[in-house]
Amino acid sequence: MYMHGGNKFIGWWLKEVDRLLEQAFADALGGEGVDRRQWQLLNAIAADGAADALTPFLPDPADRGRAVAELVDRGWVEPRDGGYALTAAGVALRERLSVLVGAQRRRVTEGISAEEYATTVDVLRRMAANLAPGGDRVPA
Repeated sequence: MYMHGGNKFIGWWLKEVDRLLEQAFADALGGEGVDRRQWQLLNAIAADGAADALTPFLPDPADRGRAVAELVDRGWVEPRDGGYALTAAGVALRERLSVLVGAQRRRVTEGISAEEYATTVDVLRRMAANLAPGGDRVPA
């Protein structure tokens, strides 16, 4: 459970995986002129017309607003019904990016079973709940 014999603490691995994920997604999406947050925003807007799903990554509402405004300026997103929607160009971009992101996700999970992946996500979810204010509850 703790560092010994040259192993690193979980915090080190979390930071390293995050760094490598950011780089892998930058490499994969950069050719389309999109970064990982923009990809996530496109998905959030496609799902429910809102940018709230990015709150953990962009906690300041002004930052989320600027990120959405950039997508609007690029013609990928438009205001609609009190929220946002993808334009035809945004839908086409999201479809192209889905192929690239799918390849990255397969690369990240190569050699990891579905059960191992689910267990890892569950353990990290519980650790986050333990650290969060009122951490006595484990969210589903």
